[in-house]
Amino acid sequence: MRLSTDPPRAIRGATLGDDSGSASLEFITVGLILLVPIVYLIVALGSIQSQALGAETAARQLARTIASSSDRATADARTQRVVDAIVAEYGIDRSTLDVQVQCATPGPCPAAGAMLSVTVTAEVPLPLVPPVLGLDQATRVPVTATGVQKVSRYWVEP
Repeated sequence: MRLSTDPPRAIRGATLGDDSGSASLEFITVGLILLVPIVYLIVALGSIQSQALGAETAARQLARTIASSSDRATADARTQRVVDAIVAEYGIDRSTLDVQVQCATPGPCPAAGAMLSVTVTAEVPLPLVPPVLGLDQATRVPVTATGVQKVSRYWVEP
């Protein structure tokens, strides 16, 4: 009779150095730990980029609209339509939208031939942040864009 020095099969599978079957578990665990934050980051950056493009478009189009108008009443009416269109197109929260119009020349703004600067600022809420303890307000990301245009020389002063 021959005596074997190898441990029985049941004992061989239970040794500490055996890693069979744990690779899939490690992949799933590490994959979830890394994948969920990366997906959230992609979604959040996409939302911020969309709002930034909306602010940039709003600044550029508002500067063109005001500069090409013939008088203040026409500029105000066109400005309102442009803001409504941008808010609807890009999903910007209108309560966080701030539009400021400035001229480089002293005096009334806008004036014929003046350089007009329109600055649009909006706040982007991060996705999936609950409105608990004001977290949704604390995690807003501000985006700002500026558009510059020369006012038409045919601008009519009020």
